[in-house]
Amino acid sequence: MGICSSPRKQSTDYVLNEALKMLEERGFETEFFGVRGKTIDPCLHCDYCMRNGECIRKDDMYEVYPLMTEADGLIMATPIYNGGLSAQLKAIMDRTRALGAVDYNFMRNKVGMAIAVGGDRAGGQELAIQQIFTYYILTGAIPIGGGAFGANLGANFWSQDTLEGVKEDEEGFRSLRKTVRKFGNFLKNFEYKEEE
Repeated sequence: MGICSSPRKQSTDYVLNEALKMLEERGFETEFFGVRGKTIDPCLHCDYCMRNGECIRKDDMYEVYPLMTEADGLIMATPIYNGGLSAQLKAIMDRTRALGAVDYNFMRNKVGMAIAVGGDRAGGQELAIQQIFTYYILTGAIPIGGGAFGANLGANFWSQDTLEGVKEDEEGFRSLRKTVRKFGNFLKNFEYKEEE
């Protein structure tokens, strides 16, 4: 499952769809969810979900919940805002507290990767990816990077604030191909066994 956390149909949307195409070519079924035109309010931390097993806020997050629980792997893609991830992605992360209230292990052993798209080459992509990885670790998912020499933490792009800029970012696409390859290989080969 891919989550595009950009409210615009621009670079982040484009790059995530390219990643999903790469996975489909490797035989995976994919699902795209984009925040554009959706309403996803921030978490109130009111503990309603802890008492009732569902979030008190009835918005488009209810489209995300089943997609996340059914997915074996998750790709979170974010534009860079003020040196970090988008508020929309942070809201999605925080609102999954409701899933954890129902099943604490809702993300356990899912595989996660990250994509960050910034208007600058060094605009905060690594910080955003680290925040995504922190979310994966805290929820029990397994974060996957692309490996040394260009994609250590994941796929990162320099859009130069244009769709054409991201399409021309050869280094960005190299990091994406490397990360998708490792992500796909891990999904195909990983088998978790509970300790006895």
